[in-house]
Amino acid sequence: MGRLLRLITKDGAVMATVVDSTDIVNRAEQIHNTSAVVTAALGRLLTAASMMGNMLKGENESITLRLAGNGPAGQIVAVSDSSGNVRGYASNSVVEIPLNEKGKLDVAGAVGRQGYLYVIKDLGLNEPYNGSIPLVSGEIAEDITAYYAISEQIPTVCALGVLVNPDLSIKAAGGFIVQLLPSADENTISIIEKNISVIPAFTEMLSQGLTLEDIIKRVLADFEIEVLAEKSVQYKCNCSQERVERALISLGKEELSKIARDKERIEVKCHFCDNKYYFNPEQISEFISKSLH
Repeated sequence: MGRLLRLITKDGAVMATVVDSTDIVNRAEQIHNTSAVVTAALGRLLTAASMMGNMLKGENESITLRLAGNGPAGQIVAVSDSSGNVRGYASNSVVEIPLNEKGKLDVAGAVGRQGYLYVIKDLGLNEPYNGSIPLVSGEIAEDITAYYAISEQIPTVCALGVLVNPDLSIKAAGGFIVQLLPSADENTISIIEKNISVIPAFTEMLSQGLTLEDIIKRVLADFEIEVLAEKSVQYKCNCSQERVERALISLGKEELSKIARDKERIEVKCHFCDNKYYFNPEQISEFISKSLH
């Protein structure tokens, strides 16, 4: 299980969310058999989605982050519920490209430096909220920061990291999102900028054995901090036979009739967890009659 904390400074100037997503990213790698750089990219997006999902207020609300870059990984998607439980996938799970100029996994190269980040919030209303921005770097944390600045006008700092072992398991993964509240002043900004400029990378601190509390105290040094919530979060898919049936029925008579003509059992695979669901021609015929009602 991953662990997530949501915090506020006692002066009410800064809100922060921090998560250890090591177990989540390990599970994603096991399900999708991703190469190292895709694991890093998908892991960063899952980490961001978990924190952003946990910021939602309603119990049944959810958020979807979709990276549509021009890199070889194709589309990368992460979905979180309001507790911070996430699921996700990349269109191309195996990408092999050289390390970047710093000798690290080239996430921006896999994602692409051109394209869009789409944010869809399902708040239980008639229509979901849709936001999008052009990619800033493809490194994901900078793109999340830009999304908040442009689409929600919230000054934000985001850090995301995934440290992949040589055997492709995850040594450490996690991140934080720090946001200024209306009462923040220039001094607040200066302190946070100074703190962030001197701390090591998030995964370096995590792999050194620092707790989430230790890390956020470094990020928000000079502030008194109050923990608002602590959650256990996990990689969690909500697919089921019933959901897949509803999805098939929603295709409508024409599409279902084409499927039924083949007179063969069909397989439907979940993008998020690779579970397989099978339907025979008789079931497809039943779905056709249901689609007419």
